[in-house]
Amino acid sequence: MIYYRELNLDRASEARKDRIWLEQQWTGAQCRVCFVRNDKSLMSRDADATNIPHVVHLPRTEIEKLGSELEQAVFLGLDRNGPLFALDVSHHQDEVLADYIGDNEFIDLRDVGWLLDKQQAAQLAYARGLVFWNRNHRYCGICGSPTRSEYGGHMRLCSDSSCARMHFPRTDPAVIMLVEDLSDSNHPRCLLARNSRFPSRMMSTLAGFVDPLESLEETVVREVFEECGVRVEQIEYQASQPWPFPSSIMLGFRARAITRDIVVDGVEIEEAYWFEAEQLKQFGEWGDGGDYFCLPRRDSIARYLVESWISEVS
Repeated sequence: MIYYRELNLDRASEARKDRIWLEQQWTGAQCRVCFVRNDKSLMSRDADATNIPHVVHLPRTEIEKLGSELEQAVFLGLDRNGPLFALDVSHHQDEVLADYIGDNEFIDLRDVGWLLDKQQAAQLAYARGLVFWNRNHRYCGICGSPTRSEYGGHMRLCSDSSCARMHFPRTDPAVIMLVEDLSDSNHPRCLLARNSRFPSRMMSTLAGFVDPLESLEETVVREVFEECGVRVEQIEYQASQPWPFPSSIMLGFRARAITRDIVVDGVEIEEAYWFEAEQLKQFGEWGDGGDYFCLPRRDSIARYLVESWISEVS
């Protein structure tokens, strides 16, 4: 399973361009709002021993003191219960938010994403990504004038009429690839590495951002060689995943190794090894506190690529 995608929500891409329609959604009795604060989402936890978090939707009519203007919110879409918006409350003080938060709490989606219902995880990722973009694009990159929210936060328009540049949410493409060595058909191996930013035990697939005027396949070849000194071929697309941490789309590939000697730079990649499937089955889970290597988080496409490979070669 790949998290943060296949969101069951009508984004109403054309309708949201109509300001009258959007106002009707915002002021309607069925409108609900989810809070985002400093990139954390408001969630509740089960009262039982599982302590599993859930998304919190607040009726808009109950939060008018926090933000009654449509421009302060971003429109996520429509579900069977009506319109859904996200509101950035990062600038509000704790005492102002206390009455609305209650026993709930702001939680980083990166810490709990794989525990959530898949649709809730995708919804919170969508809200987080769109709020982040709006918060960080309040000025025009062409003339420096303030921008204003349009299309329910899916476009920002330069306020200077002589410029009037339209700015749309950006997504940074990145490739992520599982490299396999099939030189010994009886002992297939895959290449996993530990980035210097990873926890001390976590091994994952290689990844990197796409350079300007570079194809995805070229990026795979370049990144694998730059990070581990391995040459690859037979690059095949596997799947993709939105990754709003803060604004990427992960494009998953599998590649066949031509060379097998590993040379890491010791800066970005601290260690890398070839592993057989039976070895990977002995890996621990991210955050379990064990002593041996652990697999990537369950909500990452890296985990999907590794588990798919294990299933095929075992």
